[in-house]
Amino acid sequence: MINVEKLFCGAVLIVERNDGVESVSMTCLLPCGDAYDPSDRLGRAAMWSELLLRGAGELDSRAQADAFDRVGAVRSSDNGRVFVRLGATCLGSRLGETIPLIAQMIRRPLMTPESVEASREIALQAIASLEDDPQHRATLAVRARHLPDPLGRSGYGDEPGLRALTRDELVEGWERCALPVGSIIAISGAVDADPVRAALDRELDGWAGETEAFAIDDSPQRGYAHEDDDGEQVQILMAHDAPPAGTSETMKQRLLTAVLSGGMSGRLFTEVRERRGLCYSVSASYSADRDFGVVSAYVGTTPERAQESLDVLNDEMRKIGSPGSEITRDEYDRARVGLKSRLVFSGESTSARAGSLAGDWYRLGRTRTLEERAAEVDAVSLEELNAYAAGLDMGRLTIQTVGPRALTPPA
Repeated sequence: MINVEKLFCGAVLIVERNDGVESVSMTCLLPCGDAYDPSDRLGRAAMWSELLLRGAGELDSRAQADAFDRVGAVRSSDNGRVFVRLGATCLGSRLGETIPLIAQMIRRPLMTPESVEASREIALQAIASLEDDPQHRATLAVRARHLPDPLGRSGYGDEPGLRALTRDELVEGWERCALPVGSIIAISGAVDADPVRAALDRELDGWAGETEAFAIDDSPQRGYAHEDDDGEQVQILMAHDAPPAGTSETMKQRLLTAVLSGGMSGRLFTEVRERRGLCYSVSASYSADRDFGVVSAYVGTTPERAQESLDVLNDEMRKIGSPGSEITRDEYDRARVGLKSRLVFSGESTSARAGSLAGDWYRLGRTRTLEERAAEVDAVSLEELNAYAAGLDMGRLTIQTVGPRALTPPA
C-alpha cells in the first residue's frame, strides 16, 4: 500500500511498505536543480549536490560521514533538471536515526569556505573531463538545442559560472531555493508510515516556504549542428519530440522505442550494425517528463561511414510502422517482456522504488504500484502500437555530430 500525505511544512510524503525486504530507502527531491541556476551562475546546483555531502548542522564533513556510517546508511546526492536529489538507504530498524541526518542536510548544510573551494574544483574537473568524452559532449549539445532553456541545460554548469560563485551566494541561494512546498520525500521498504511522518514533522519543524518558479523559453534552436573533433570516431545524436508522461500514448512510445532498441534484437542494432556493419554502437532511448518527451537515437561510427550511418538511422526511425515495416508479433512480445522485466528488477531495489514513487508524483501527480505499471504495458495491443507508429510525427529534428567533418542532415 502507498500512503501519500503532506507534512506540516508543506512537503509531500510518500511511503510504501514492502514486507519482503529489511532495507529502506529515502529519496528527497528539492526544487533547486539546474533550471533554477541564475544564467550567470550555471553550475550552482552541481556545487550544491557536492556540498550537501560535506557537512551539515553541527557535523563537519568527516563527522557527517562517520555519523552515516554508524547507522549503516549509504547516502547520495546529485543534481537534475528540476531537482537536487538526496538519497539514503539503510536497514529499516535504523531509519529513525537516519532521518535527523538527512534533515540536517536539507536545512543546515555547512558549505564551509574550504568545502566550497573543493566542490568548485571537482565541478571544474568534471567539465574538463568532457574533452575526453565526445559522446557525452554530443549528448549535452543535442539536449541544449532540442529543449527550451533552462530545461536543456547541462548539469555540469559552465566554467565562468562556477568560478564566479561565492560562498555567500551558495548559502543564500540554498535558503531561498530549497523550500518544502514543491519538495517530495518518498520512502520505500521496511517502513511504517505513521512513525516516519511523525519523525519528519519533528525534524523539519520550522522549515517553510515555496520556491519561485523559473521561466521557460519556448523557442529551442533545434536543427543540425556539428562540432569538430580530430578523433577517429564520429558521434551522431538525433532527437525528436515524443509524448510527455501520463498520456495515453506514453506507453506506446515506450514499446516502440523498445522495438527499435531492445538489445541485440532491436531494429537499430539489426539494421545499422549487424546487416550493414556501419557502426560499433547504436541505440535509442525515450525520456518522458511532466511537460515534454524526447526520443534520442545514437550512432557511434567511423568518419568513412558516418554519412551513411546518419542516413540509415533516419530511415529506420521514420519507417517503423509504415506499410511493409510493421511491428511484428515477435518484436511486440520481446518489447513487452523487456519492459516488464525491468519493472520487476526495479521493484527489488528499494532505492529504485523510492525514486520511481517520487518521480511519479512530480510527473503524474499520483503514484503507481508495480502491478499498475505492468498493466499499462499489457494494455497496449499490437494493432494499437502499429497504428501509433504509422501516425508518428517526429517534428523538427535536432541532430548533433562530433567528428572530423560535418555531415549532410536528412531533409
